[in-house]
Amino acid sequence: MGRTVADAERELRELMLRGFSFPFDPQGALSDRPLRRSAVLILFGALDRTPASHTGAEASGMPAELDVLLIRRATGMRHHAGEIAFPGGGAEPADRGDPARTALREAVEETGLVPEGVEVLGSLQQVHIPVSNNLVTPVVGWWRLPSDVAADRTESVDVFRAPVAELLDPAARGTSVLRRGASTYRGPAFRLHDRLGGHVVWGFTGILLAALFEELGWAVPWDARQVFAVDP
Repeated sequence: MGRTVADAERELRELMLRGFSFPFDPQGALSDRPLRRSAVLILFGALDRTPASHTGAEASGMPAELDVLLIRRATGMRHHAGEIAFPGGGAEPADRGDPARTALREAVEETGLVPEGVEVLGSLQQVHIPVSNNLVTPVVGWWRLPSDVAADRTESVDVFRAPVAELLDPAARGTSVLRRGASTYRGPAFRLHDRLGGHVVWGFTGILLAALFEELGWAVPWDARQVFAVDP
């Protein structure tokens, strides 16, 4: 018998209470822009009217209705253009140094979600992303109350409630390979279902998802030899 949504929520809460750290291998050279502090929102819930495919749910043992919120960044962005990402962005003085305030504010701007429906469960370790020179705090939340979401068309061009079961399907998992000059970077990656555009989730977002899934005990064996070439 597979997990229920209640099981997944409990395991996520327990993980955030005990905390964990994960290795992060930067994928790119250091940017020449000034360092800035940012936050992203990793938002899980069971609100999508379109649950995971039967194949995905069967392969992973996860509830078909459990999802995680992702966006596709606008192609005109200076950094990470067109990539699949968590909603988030740079801190502002009004955030008063609180990464959760930053992550929620940015998520509202990029997706239109109702922040009162989000329960913040905690934060993960800060991660430095050299290619954009961002010091990012991942904030983990649980989506208690449904709200419509839509891309703002300025920073995000798509919003996905991606089923966790489909992300965990071994057929959707692989290793991203990014070549920049003489350097090659590899990392865990996921391919979204065709109805979500078939985009590859890689880089910072792929690393965070993989680390969370492993620590939660949700991951199932997959073949790291399956390669997803990426072109930023």
